[in-house]
Amino acid sequence: MMSNTGQLTEFDLIARYFSGIDGGVQSSSVALSVGDDCALLSLPADQQLALSIDTLASGRHFPEDANPYQLAQRALAVSVSDLAAMGAKPMAFTLALTMPSVDTNWLDGFSRGLRFAAEQYKIPLIGGDTTQGPLTLTLQVHGSVPAGSVLKRSTAQPGDVICVTGTVGDAAAALAVIEDRLAVDGQQREYLLQRFYTPAARVDIGQALLGIANAAIDISDGLLADLGHIAKASNVAAVINADQLPLSAVISQLVEKPQALTYALTGGDDYELCFTVPQENLAQLKALDQQFSLRITEVGTIVPGSGVQCVDGEGNPMAIDLAGYQHFNHSE
Repeated sequence: MMSNTGQLTEFDLIARYFSGIDGGVQSSSVALSVGDDCALLSLPADQQLALSIDTLASGRHFPEDANPYQLAQRALAVSVSDLAAMGAKPMAFTLALTMPSVDTNWLDGFSRGLRFAAEQYKIPLIGGDTTQGPLTLTLQVHGSVPAGSVLKRSTAQPGDVICVTGTVGDAAAALAVIEDRLAVDGQQREYLLQRFYTPAARVDIGQALLGIANAAIDISDGLLADLGHIAKASNVAAVINADQLPLSAVISQLVEKPQALTYALTGGDDYELCFTVPQENLAQLKALDQQFSLRITEVGTIVPGSGVQCVDGEGNPMAIDLAGYQHFNHSE
């Protein structure tokens, strides 16, 4: 619960903490920003507008005592990740902020974190709203993507190779640390909390996958659950080889392999990209791996049928809970 340490009006609050968050760029897409009843965006020729909105509630999607500087970075990254999953270029975002009361220290940390993340993704804040109530963050992101080339969930094809960026399972392990279910040393804790609070939205690689990948999604609810969304939307089946999953050195050091695989397969909030690539485009994909200095791992195959199956290194089916991850408060 935040304490009331100031008597700022809504306009004072916006002017003091949220004006001038321009992403560090002079965007030709923003025709009118903060200050009027609406913002105006100009869509480039032959581009489509991509929109996504996310709401993060205290106690549900993040701990109530979360550091506001880190929380702001997480909130924007989570939203921008949806643009990345469709190959869209960030244009602008809006923020609706609900707070129990005005806490200038909290607002200072949050606004600094938001400014840092906005500059990281080159996405300006162009409007929003503030109100009183339980701490809740709602961000809507706007992006552009070449017409007709967007990455969707419904376009995976049998024979496609399933790939993921980065490592998976880190955020689930971080949650175990936050909830005191996993003991770690200082360096391990720092790494895992960084992965949880400041995930990297894979914007550049998402745009580079246009014309290479058939389908894509970001990993928010867990690899198995999110890959299941692709399989269902595309009317195909997916087979994952558990031995090929990219695990971080920290997770491999902390827990035995069965627990590490559980984190990787059913843990969410990594915000890496999961995508499918036809065999003939794998050479182009390997070039992207080198171009972005980002680990891209082949973890399975799209096949005819339905559902998602996980197999071990010998091809034997593995029994895994496919319910997926329910974010911070996964008991609800």
